[in-house]
Amino acid sequence: MTGIEINSKKYFAYCGIGGVLACGNTHFLMTPVDMLKCRLQINKSAYKGILDGLYRVGTEQGVRGLFVGGLPTYIGYSLQGMGKYGFYEYFKYNYSQMVGTENARRYKTSLYLTASATAEFFADIMLCPFEAIKVRRQTTTEPFTGGLNGLYRGIVPLWFRQIPYTMVKFASFENIVEGIYKHALSKPKEQYSKGEQLGVTFSAGYMAGILCAIVSHPADTVVSKLNNMSKAAAAGASNMMLIGKVLKELGPVGIWTGLGPRIFMIGTLTAAQWFIYDSFKVRTGLPTTGGGGSNNEESKAKVSIASE
Repeated sequence: MTGIEINSKKYFAYCGIGGVLACGNTHFLMTPVDMLKCRLQINKSAYKGILDGLYRVGTEQGVRGLFVGGLPTYIGYSLQGMGKYGFYEYFKYNYSQMVGTENARRYKTSLYLTASATAEFFADIMLCPFEAIKVRRQTTTEPFTGGLNGLYRGIVPLWFRQIPYTMVKFASFENIVEGIYKHALSKPKEQYSKGEQLGVTFSAGYMAGILCAIVSHPADTVVSKLNNMSKAAAAGASNMMLIGKVLKELGPVGIWTGLGPRIFMIGTLTAAQWFIYDSFKVRTGLPTTGGGGSNNEESKAKVSIASE
């Protein structure tokens, strides 16, 4: 048996591994929906809706057509998941140490927001090149020729999409989990089985995911449009100029194109990610995320995992 101390380097590494498993696999499985969402953002008349798109692509191109862009999706979001979850736990602990236990408890939501924003900033640097390749493959047959600048053309709107998304994802999830245990259930978290705790994780994850999709959707539409832009169309313009051009073309209504499929995709994704992440933590002997009550004890404790 080996021990993992909560908030140790090994603990943060395990959280990163859990993030890889949670994000890479779920995003890959949702590739068909994501592909259709991107195509609708580029051309809203491409399909009548998500079901029509799935049927048409599946009929004309088969399973391979439905998973166009699957490989860069898997690699990019695995790396992002590692940073998102691992860095979140790292920064949450270190920021709480900086402000002190009492302030961390009193301003816990601000702590969640700050830690998740910092984590996502770094996670997106790993994601951005693969996101550019993925969108390009899903929305055009032209090869990607933008070079390094092209791969990072969408980094600013990606931050605008992903940082608010992740802030909502973690802060709302932590507070929803705590609210479920305090107001919807009759016993403290520790008195429920791990299976019951994972049920709370999934429910809170789905609710958080719906909020995430709404908050981040306008920036997601801009990212899709930018990554679909040809080299000639982007020539001589800065990233901010291109963003302004896209926003002007889309208008206040156009930026919400594809929101329905994205709510379904992100709600399902977020719930599944939290479930996989917490399942991995349970499997390795670590506590599930959120819920309050025992955080101080957990921070001092060591938990055991079976040596593989």
